[in-house]
Amino acid sequence: MNDPTQILILYYSRHGSTRRLAELIAQGVESVTGCEARLRTVPAVSTVIEATEASVPANGAPYVEISDLQECHGLALGSPTRFGNMAAPMKYFLDGTSSEWLNGSLADKPACVFTSTGSMHGGQESTLISMMLPLMHHGMLILGLPFSEHPELMTTSSGGSPYGATHWSGLDGKQPLTEDSKKLAIALGKRLAETAHKLRGHHD
Repeated sequence: MNDPTQILILYYSRHGSTRRLAELIAQGVESVTGCEARLRTVPAVSTVIEATEASVPANGAPYVEISDLQECHGLALGSPTRFGNMAAPMKYFLDGTSSEWLNGSLADKPACVFTSTGSMHGGQESTLISMMLPLMHHGMLILGLPFSEHPELMTTSSGGSPYGATHWSGLDGKQPLTEDSKKLAIALGKRLAETAHKLRGHHD
């Protein structure tokens, strides 16, 4: 198998913090020989039914397509928190993946999750868990960050969790990522890529 191991990094970001985490996770993915990161996002949703998004995002990653799920060998899923839960645009997209659930497109593939919150107690871990639930229904293998390998989990003051990469962005969304948060996001991407690569039969 000479084709690269494809890792889909799918995120929704309102003010850019979750997108920055996605880019760091991609950096970790691409630090693994033979692995490629594919960054994708989802369109915003609106309570005004007539409101629609442009077919191509104004900036950042392209919108995800079902083929991205079918072709990936691993998935990193990220969203800001909304009352301790994933944001509506991500939930809306996942709710439309019943066909992939029925045919098992994601079954036995590794996955991880990441989030950013405006306050330290804005529901980081519950948001991570909310994203794990549909992935488990898809039969995915959930990865986190072990304390044994990442001492930053004991010292970080702005994010990072054994459940996945996190960031405290501040109420204005402008709080920069700390070095600890950056290291943990990169490490999560690397762990996901290494696991996906090994599951495909690569043991280098």
